[in-house]
Amino acid sequence: MARQLAPGDVIGGFRLEQKFHHGGLGTLWKVSRADIAAPLVMKLPFLLPGEDPLTIVSYETEQMIMPRLSGSHVPAFVAAGDFDGPYVVMELIAGRSLLDRLPELPLPVGEVADLGARIADALEDIHRQRVIHLDLKPSNIMIRDAGEGGDGGEVVLLDFGLARHLDLPDLPGEELEGPIGTGVYIAPEQLLDVRNDRRSDLFALGVLLYFFATGKRPFGEPRTVGQWRKRLTRAPLPPRRLRPDLPPWFQEIILHCLEVDPRQRYQAASHLAFDLRHPELVRLSARAERTAGGGMFAALSGWLRQVHARVAIAPEPIAVGEAASIIVAAVDLGEEDAALIQALLATIERLAAGEPGARVACVNVLKLARVALDQTEDEAGRNLHLLRLAELKHWAAPLARLPNQLTYHVIEAIDPAAALIEFARRNHVRHVIVGARGSSKVRRYVGSVSAKVVAEAPCSVTVVRA
Repeated sequence: MARQLAPGDVIGGFRLEQKFHHGGLGTLWKVSRADIAAPLVMKLPFLLPGEDPLTIVSYETEQMIMPRLSGSHVPAFVAAGDFDGPYVVMELIAGRSLLDRLPELPLPVGEVADLGARIADALEDIHRQRVIHLDLKPSNIMIRDAGEGGDGGEVVLLDFGLARHLDLPDLPGEELEGPIGTGVYIAPEQLLDVRNDRRSDLFALGVLLYFFATGKRPFGEPRTVGQWRKRLTRAPLPPRRLRPDLPPWFQEIILHCLEVDPRQRYQAASHLAFDLRHPELVRLSARAERTAGGGMFAALSGWLRQVHARVAIAPEPIAVGEAASIIVAAVDLGEEDAALIQALLATIERLAAGEPGARVACVNVLKLARVALDQTEDEAGRNLHLLRLAELKHWAAPLARLPNQLTYHVIEAIDPAAALIEFARRNHVRHVIVGARGSSKVRRYVGSVSAKVVAEAPCSVTVVRA
């Protein structure tokens, strides 16, 4: 018999205070407990006769996954009930759901890009914890209220009832038949019962970027599995067809996310976040200028892909823990030791060869003065930043033979070590490579930089010597 709940009822030691939401799978209540000061929310499933088995399976899944997740991009887990009285209690997020933004669509491109980058940060966070969300959509995304002096809250991902943890049983996949997800956002490989590919979340984020930039959903509002499957063979209209003022770089990013074959999409959420924050570095392809649908040829190609779907569309995915990374090469353009330069280039090639999907970011720090005014041009009136960028590209020319994507960055900063550490943190860098100069006079200075990077960088660091 269904529970008739009211404020003041106590479940599992938690007192029901206020009903927030009555959704498809259950209800949300604000709850309290005497020993916990923080605001809490409890999710309670519907347990009516004949109820969809997805209801209880999703609660089982969330009860398994939530205790293993941590960080600011997910609600903090507090408690869960058993089969006699299933529930999940977690941190109550103070913020706004993206669902509330739908009446405002389409949003300015810069706002969509910033929002997308923050969502990608959150995905990168859970992917590194070996969790794939598999139901990314506006109602499952919240923006925390910005703290005092903040310029925008962090993204928090909600509802892990359909998610997959690679170290846990896949209850939805094992217990439910057919594709599992939300028709508007579900990825092609999910339609083929593949639930262990993090790139499925990047497809869903591409759908969201398309929707928030154009006000239209790329695949409409399909209501049946047969309608869902059309995305296996039919590409959506390019977003610039709907919004001509959309920059080519933004269309490139969106269509890159929406590739049917996961191997043709971004390989990591950190790469997507990087491009959204550095549009000037986005490498444009034919996708960027597309203005029409694919026509008959594209439909035929899509049909052939569907026929061979198990191989062509849904290959064995890369494990989340082995996500394609960003490798930073910290370049000192004042270095004159040819042996050290060659050793540094060889190390970059060796590490990049071990991760074929990795992005290699060549970074140089243009040191600013602490007191004096900084000079922005040379004696000939040429911009020093652009000159340094040209030097950096010339320095990295031997790396052009690598299959990895190369990007070049000149950072203007007072503290080179701090600048490198912040770059690594913000862009989810996996590895930093830095050279150690041989001159004893400057070794103390440069050594202090490398020592600080080794000590404080949120990633692996390799120091190269000649």
